[in-house]
Amino acid sequence: MKITRLEDCPARPVQMEGVQGASKQVPIGIAEGAPNFSVRVFTLEPGGHTPHHAHAAEHVNYVLEGEGEILTDEGPRPIAQGDYVLIKPQERHQYRNPTSNRLLFMCMVPKDYE
Repeated sequence: MKITRLEDCPARPVQMEGVQGASKQVPIGIAEGAPNFSVRVFTLEPGGHTPHHAHAAEHVNYVLEGEGEILTDEGPRPIAQGDYVLIKPQERHQYRNPTSNRLLFMCMVPKDYE
């Protein structure tokens, strides 16, 4: 069993094409012996965003703090603290933070995506 706190997990800048103002923490993942899923927490600074991308597997997101939007093929949709988001396989998406406050969201994925 592993119990950890987010503030004890190092934050690292996300280094990939199409990303701006994003960092990632991994409170539960391969290093902790997770057999199937990893939990990642992304922070988007004001004006920050993830790449517009898709994955072969579904993943579940939960907004921990702040407000923002997720860009879908149908256009942007608002998200806020307390929202759950299911991203289905091959569904294109992009998280954006157009606000003046940070946006924090949890992303649970198969551990291979860690």
